[in-house]
Amino acid sequence: MKDTPIIEMRGIQKQFGRIQANADVDFTLRRGEIHAIVGENGAGKSTLMKILYGLYRPDAGEIFVDGRAVAISSPRRAMRLGLGMVQQHFTLIPIFTALQNIILAKEPRQFGVLIDAQQAEEKITALATQLGFDVPLNTPVESLPIGTQQHTEILKVLYHGADILIMDEPTAVLAPQEIEGLFNCMHSLKNEGKSLIIITHKLDEVMAIADTVTVMRRGQSVATSLIADTNPTALAEMMLGEPLIPTAVTRERIENPTPMLRLENVTLSADSDTGMGFARFINRRSRKAHAPDSRELGKHHLDEIDLEVFPGEIVGIAGVEGNGQTELVEVLTGLRRIHSGSLTLNGERIAHIPADRHRHGISLNDRIDDNFIIGHHKNRRYCNRGMLRRKSIQRAALNALDKYHIQVGDIVDRIKVLSGGNQQKIVVARELEGRPELIVAAHPTRGLDIHAARFVHSRLIHARNRARAVLLVSAELDELLQLSDRIAVMYDGKIVGIVKPSETNKQELGALMLGLN
Repeated sequence: MKDTPIIEMRGIQKQFGRIQANADVDFTLRRGEIHAIVGENGAGKSTLMKILYGLYRPDAGEIFVDGRAVAISSPRRAMRLGLGMVQQHFTLIPIFTALQNIILAKEPRQFGVLIDAQQAEEKITALATQLGFDVPLNTPVESLPIGTQQHTEILKVLYHGADILIMDEPTAVLAPQEIEGLFNCMHSLKNEGKSLIIITHKLDEVMAIADTVTVMRRGQSVATSLIADTNPTALAEMMLGEPLIPTAVTRERIENPTPMLRLENVTLSADSDTGMGFARFINRRSRKAHAPDSRELGKHHLDEIDLEVFPGEIVGIAGVEGNGQTELVEVLTGLRRIHSGSLTLNGERIAHIPADRHRHGISLNDRIDDNFIIGHHKNRRYCNRGMLRRKSIQRAALNALDKYHIQVGDIVDRIKVLSGGNQQKIVVARELEGRPELIVAAHPTRGLDIHAARFVHSRLIHARNRARAVLLVSAELDELLQLSDRIAVMYDGKIVGIVKPSETNKQELGALMLGLN
């Protein structure tokens, strides 16, 4: 029994409408192993693991745990079998605190009745320390940055005692400095005898952390290999099903002395109002907000920000999660009102590619074609006297699907049946097809495979070369260094440095991100 796989999946099949998500897939996990699953968006990776965790039921196939055939009909059943899953899109209850979310359904009790919050907090704090996480346990999850919400998800799985951890894009919202801490924790868990499955698009991470890798393509498992027997190029080519051809980034030189966007001394206090529309706050003339006496100010999310973005350039924003990047995007997209300073926009059309596509980018229960016109539904091209022009909407959606290489079953399907990567590509297509003058892109390639990420990069460069202004927020330093004309680094709500990619490196950026300037 020692050599018996801890997990074995045989002949797994799953279909959603016309989309064959899994087609006769086999997968094996050994005890004490870190096993990576890689593949393009829509290859079936997440579907396979959601079947293992009981979120989906397979149309055909068998699952064995420790050599015993099992039916995993729900996540509760999966947890009883020792499985835990950290999903790409969070499953936390927004109004609950981090502590309440973590202990939900496994609350420690005093006298069998009262919840022993102190015992829970001590145990979770120890787990967080081991991971290198800083999670304010008594803060509602909806108030936490995305990265901290991800930490809360990981703590929840470990608190519930999982021996088999499934992690879907676990580093997607982590800064480079945090990834090392997560990897150290994963190694510790492996040494304790736990088994881990990670779904990721980051091949350098696969090579750094995994023991074994399985490659999926078009719903099938095409190869499983020991890490020692493969390399990133071979994995990429198996994922794509074709040779990996290097692509060069061509930049047009564009001179424009007038910034498209200017922020001057912009300050956002922790108690600033939310919900002020962008159109009310910014137009062709600068609008200003005046601060009360400085002694009244508390913590600043943004602290005297000065920044210009010119037509024909990409300005990258780097920083460890929670240092003001989210608030900067919210200010620029009208979700928050600044406390003082001024914003000037010399254009009319703004595109926003949000960091959290499920909350701010798409409507999961609506049709694919309807998601293409969110924010543009009053355009005369799509609407006539209050009635939607269905043929025009579908024609535009089909054109965008073809242009952006997005594969769907039927455009009238609900968008939630698509993979996360294809959902993201729809958001990118919708926003860029609106011919914006300013593009605010927050983590636009988060969760995308190599092919899709390269395509999004090419579209951002294409927009830049046509005199669009692009503000790019990303946790991927490679992405920022590759795409940006200038990189502004944020720390503690301030811009602590603006550098050119040709004049810096990851180490210098990392030092600025940690406030070590």
